[in-house]
Amino acid sequence: MEEQAAQYKFGPYKIDAREVFHSTALSYAMVNLRPLLPVKRFADLSSDETSDLWVTAKEVGAKLEQYHKASSLTFAIQDGPQAGQTVAHVHIHIIPRKKGDFENNDEIYDAIDVKEKEMKEKLDLDVERKDRTMEEMAREATEYRALFS
Repeated sequence: MEEQAAQYKFGPYKIDAREVFHSTALSYAMVNLRPLLPVKRFADLSSDETSDLWVTAKEVGAKLEQYHKASSLTFAIQDGPQAGQTVAHVHIHIIPRKKGDFENNDEIYDAIDVKEKEMKEKLDLDVERKDRTMEEMAREATEYRALFS
């Protein structure tokens, strides 16, 4: 019997299974490095979902820090529109960091805001994302997937 590919969503957007490189029963990580759950706000998560999300972020972060030869990680959640959340869906930004990557360490948050705004402008329910090809994203996810095997 053929195994059916898992279905993933990011808010109203479908995520191709080839973009996913790590998953648990309650959350998953995709090539843009965000474990996520189908819940709009952080306070809406159950205790099990909260725990699973952070354990997943911890595991993914440790692997990506090593893979990218980084020395630190930034974990960030934007919870609600005034916090910069552009897709109504709980997700964690996991950003491998290196010494000197930002002159002022807190500039990372401005960079996250800029990327979130760019993402919102690029995402349109009637238009397919064109940032990268599926082949590029699948190749990256395959590299990251190997970190968990």
